Amino acid sequence: MYGGVNLTLRHFKIFITVCETMNMTQAAEKLYISQSAVSQAISDMESYYAIKLFERFSKKIFLTASGEKLLSYSRHITSMTEEAESELKSLSQNGQIRIGASVTVGSAVLPQIVKDFSVLNQDTKISVVEDNTSVIESLILNNEIDIGLVEGEIVSADIIVKPFMQDELVLISGKGHPFSEKSVVYPQELETQNFIIREKGSGTRKLFETKMAANNINWTATWVCNNSETIKNAVINNLGISVISRKIVEKEVDEKTLLISRINGIEFIRYFKIAYHKNKYITDQMSNLMMYLKNNY
Repeated sequence: MYGGVNLTLRHFKIFITVCETMNMTQAAEKLYISQSAVSQAISDMESYYAIKLFERFSKKIFLTASGEKLLSYSRHITSMTEEAESELKSLSQNGQIRIGASVTVGSAVLPQIVKDFSVLNQDTKISVVEDNTSVIESLILNNEIDIGLVEGEIVSADIIVKPFMQDELVLISGKGHPFSEKSVVYPQELETQNFIIREKGSGTRKLFETKMAANNINWTATWVCNNSETIKNAVINNLGISVISRKIVEKEVDEKTLLISRINGIEFIRYFKIAYHKNKYITDQMSNLMMYLKNNY
């Protein structure tokens, strides 16, 4: 802003039209605005640059040397702006989306999400990175991904979080384990067990620790890993028990290679969530993905 005047692209377009017609009235008609609006725009530009753009003789206007120079720049400014707008719209419509998913979301629902979304948005390039919730949060903050799908707690106030589906952690054991014969397990029985559990930074680990501490349950982890398949296989082989997303073990439960027991008085309810930076520009791809999740999960 200079001298109280704030120039916009509209000013340059009006100026170019006046130069093309060399008539304020014709320029106003061509732009579907009033002649006073045209005159005001030209006056704003003259005030801003402290120059005279037109000379007026016998009811005709003539472009000054300064006006001719500004006309060249004005055409360049409007041309570059239109080119940028066209390119960015094309990128938005046929661009890419970078998705970061926590391990649990990656195992439970992400493959189906990506498959279905790809069918509906065939011109969109999708890239995926999978890690625990704390890492996904860091990637969002560093603009290394566009959107996160997580089940764990997001700490940063700079990240917007929206739930899109409910999930539940369940206690699993393998065939032959004493718990496999029990539909209900009491909290004190957990204290003698070996737990195969997710790593620190995992949303699953955080919820498990919080619930166990709230119920004053002592527990022992004999195996820590960041892979849901490893946890399931270890439990199937009776190397310990675990608490894991129900959605991840549906197949094994149906096949009866893993058994679910309810823990008396304790539930592990949580939500899978969409996460993105509060200052992130929401592209068409991000909007489409969020709408897809809202409508289908």
